[in-house]
Amino acid sequence: MNYLAHAYLSFGRPHILVGNMISDFVKGKKKYDYPEQIQHGIAVHRQIDLFTDTHSATKAAKEFFRPAYRLYAGSLIDVIYDHFLALDENEFTDESLKAFTINTYAMLDQFTGHFPEKFTSMYPYMKAQNWLYNYRYRQGIEKSLAGVVRRAKYLEESDTAFVLFNENYNKLKDLYKLFFPELKSMTVNLLKQIDQ
Repeated sequence: MNYLAHAYLSFGRPHILVGNMISDFVKGKKKYDYPEQIQHGIAVHRQIDLFTDTHSATKAAKEFFRPAYRLYAGSLIDVIYDHFLALDENEFTDESLKAFTINTYAMLDQFTGHFPEKFTSMYPYMKAQNWLYNYRYRQGIEKSLAGVVRRAKYLEESDTAFVLFNENYNKLKDLYKLFFPELKSMTVNLLKQIDQ
């Protein structure tokens, strides 16, 4: 899952949110440099990623992209899942998604001193361009897929990924619907365990 899902699956808990959002920029034992509650958020992020990567629906979704993008197929699916989450009527209306994104940025703004350097550099763009909201739109996904390719060492173009996304849209949506309720349930249970 990408930034929208990690933010949403923090369930309004600020320290969990921060850890969940910065986790990809915190390597190995560096997590111990953070307060315990943020460490919990980093752990939640990693469990979300593990659950996502090993789920049968994700494995099936990756196959649409693997021939062209190989190991990066999973990163592309993370972005695409966020698109379907942004449009998921069981989770958001247009207005509630707008409100959620505003609230998320407001919470994150209180913790900028805890951001790793790379997230500090990226966050102003995320907020100014409202990445979390713009996952709703295909043009937002097109930009996000291009971002995955731009950060990848061995990829040169994202146009094929966007074509594959559009060609397989309904199949990918069906796979998301199989997957996301299980991910949400897993995360709720994980947070209950953290609270004990």
